[in-house]
Amino acid sequence: MADTAKKILIVDDEPDVTSLVAYNLKAKGFIVETLNNPNAAIGAAHRFKPDLVILDVMMPDLDGIRLCRMLRADPAFKSTPVIFLTARAEEHDRVQGFETGADDYICKPFSTKELTLRVQAIFRRAATDAVPPPGEKQLRAGRITLDNERHIVAIDGSPVDLTVTEFKLLQLLMERRGRVQTREHLLLNVWNYETEIETRTVDTHVRRLREKLGGEAPWIETIRGVGYRFAENTPAPAS
Repeated sequence: MADTAKKILIVDDEPDVTSLVAYNLKAKGFIVETLNNPNAAIGAAHRFKPDLVILDVMMPDLDGIRLCRMLRADPAFKSTPVIFLTARAEEHDRVQGFETGADDYICKPFSTKELTLRVQAIFRRAATDAVPPPGEKQLRAGRITLDNERHIVAIDGSPVDLTVTEFKLLQLLMERRGRVQTREHLLLNVWNYETEIETRTVDTHVRRLREKLGGEAPWIETIRGVGYRFAENTPAPAS
C-alpha cells in the first residue's frame, strides 16, 4: 500500500493518459481522481482535497501553467505538491514550470514506473518534513526563523509561504550552514532523486526561494560551478 493512502488528482485532456496514470498509481495504493476538463479542476480540488496534483501543460481553454498559478494563489493548495506531465520538453518550458511553482516536471512520452517513483519521492520528502529531526527544533539566521516542528519559516515573525520543496531546501542549507552543497547533493537530499535529472531544477528553486526571502536572500550564496551555501556570517545586504 502507498503511504497512508494519499490522494492524487490527475488533470489531462487525454483520457488515455489519465487512465494509464491512474491505473498505475492505484496499483500502488493511492486514491486517484482524474479529470479531462481543466476548467473543472479547481472545484474538483476543493471537493477531493488532493495531497498531490498531476497536471498536463498543453490543454485547451486552461493550460497547466495557468492552472498551477491558480492553485498556488489558493490558500488551500499553496503548498500542495504539483507535478507537470507534458510533451513540452524544452529547457525554457521546464524552467517556466518550476518558476510557476511546480515541484517536478516529467516529459511525455514517460515511464509510468518513473512517474510513480517521483510521486513516492515527493510524499517521502513531505513525511520527512513532518517529523522534526532530533535536537534543535528552530534554526535562526539574521531575521529568518525556520521552525521544524511547526513547519513554518518566518522573517521578523511574519510567515513566508514556501512549498514543501522550498522548505526542505532552506532547511538543508541552514542545517549545513557554512558548508557548500553541490547541486547533485541537493538533488539527492532534497528531491530524493538518485537518477540523473537537470541540475537546473536546483537553480530554479533557489531563485524562487531567494525571491520569497526578499532582503534575507543574500544568506544563500552561489558557489560558482559547484552549488550553494548558507552563509556562516551575516552577509552584505542585497543591493
